[in-house]
This record gives sequence, C-alpha cells and structure tokens, in this order.
Amino acid sequence: MIIVGEKINVISKEIGAAMKARDPKPIVEMALAQADGGANYLDINIGPASKDGPQLMAWLVETVQSAVDLPLSLDTTNAAAMEAGLKVHKGQALINSASGAPDRMHTMLALAGKYNANVIGLTMTEKGIPRDANERMVIAYDIMMAAAEHGVPVENIFLDPLILPVSVAQNQAMEAIEAIRMFKQLSDPPLKTIVGLSNISNGTPSETKPVLDRVYMIMLVEAGLDAAIMDPLDEELAAVARSLPQALSDSLDQLQSETNLARAVKIFQNDMLYAHSFMD
Repeated sequence: MIIVGEKINVISKEIGAAMKARDPKPIVEMALAQADGGANYLDINIGPASKDGPQLMAWLVETVQSAVDLPLSLDTTNAAAMEAGLKVHKGQALINSASGAPDRMHTMLALAGKYNANVIGLTMTEKGIPRDANERMVIAYDIMMAAAEHGVPVENIFLDPLILPVSVAQNQAMEAIEAIRMFKQLSDPPLKTIVGLSNISNGTPSETKPVLDRVYMIMLVEAGLDAAIMDPLDEELAAVARSLPQALSDSLDQLQSETNLARAVKIFQNDMLYAHSFMD
C-alpha cells in the first residue's frame, strides 16, 4: 500500500500560517514526522493559491525535499503553480490532480506528459461527482484516453473514485468500492487506484473515525486499492496500511468477530443505517 501523507495542507492553521510567512520550521517538522510514520509520498496542498501560487509551490517543494528524500504529491488547481513545483521537484512527482472536466483534464495531463509525472485522475466532471460506479468508469476511460494523447503511460495514472462521507452519502461507499474493481479492468497492465481515505469519516464523531477508516481501507484494498492519501501519524491506521495486503484475509475475518468493526462493514454494505451512535 502506497501511503501519501496528507498533513502539509494550507487549511491547517499552523501549516497555513507557515506557508504564508515562508517559515520552513513547522513544514519541515511535519514532513519529517510523516516520513517517520511510513509515508511514501508527501502531499503538498496549497489550494487554488491565486495570488503567489507559483512562488509558494516552488518554495515548498524545495523546502520539503531538502529535509526528506521522498517524492511529493503536488496538490493545487493552479496550473502555473503546479508547473512551478514540477520544475524544481527532484525525482518523479505526483500531480494531484486531473479530472474529467475537459479544461482541467487536458491542462494537468499535458503537464504530466511534459514532466514525466504520475497523475491522479479524479472521476468527476464539471457537473460534479457521478451517481454510481458505471458513471465513474466512463470518466475513468475518458481520462485514460486523454492521457494517451498527452504521452502519459498507463503506469503513471492513479484513478480516484472520490470518496464521500458515509454520514451524508452512505450508498456511495459501495459505489466507490465497485468503481475500484472496475478501474482495474480498464487496461493491461491495470491502472493504479487511490483515494482520499479520511473523506469517508468526515463529519463523524472522533471516536468512530478510526473504526470507519480502518474498515473501509480493508474493504478498498480487497477491491484492488493501491494507494491512500491519509494521516501517517495515526499509528494504528498506518500499521494497517503497511500490513496490507498480506494480512488482508486475516483482517477481514477479524471484522466479523469484532462488534464495532462488524457494524461498520454492515454500514458500508448498506445492511445497516449509519448513525453517529452506531458503536454504542
């Protein structure tokens, strides 16, 4: 399992302030902590960064890679900022992200081809997130075809089915899992798959998040998941990620015997209605 550390994010109060002030200390400390937690990539999320995006992204890439020997996931909708980061990145970067919306798709895939970068393809369009796995599959095919136009090989593509919070879109949990299975049938060799794992438990009580995240990760990996954007500082979750897929069958057996985990499985399979109190 490829772990993409999610903690260098402009929405974080401390990290966001450090980005604005160009203070490397909190950013380097977070990068080192995530590397120690087993991250294989570090996500550098600057958001739209409409004012000084290129300068900020280039500074962040150089700052982080001076401290850790890891490739980075460059996370912004600002194409100029994305290219500025790619120009100074050491090794093969991960572009986070292209999508099925034509402008964004072709802009980001062109950069992936130009800089030989890996790229995440979000299976959504300008109309929003699809209703089911079949609609996600159509967008995934469009992304794969557009990638070929821009010289991006299939082995450089990570497809993201887009995870929605179980607390507000419970039926979408299994649609995303089914989409992972379908994506694996698109090409030979199969395209890689990735999710933003913490989205599944977004908005749920703090005590339920670890259970939901752990169970859903196991179900996703069973369907063919290759990578997750997640918190590597969560030691229990990171341990599960590092043990997969070797311990997958044992983990699935355990889910059936542990009450809270078994309830989470039923929720994701739509056999039980989600409630914040499901662990009580």
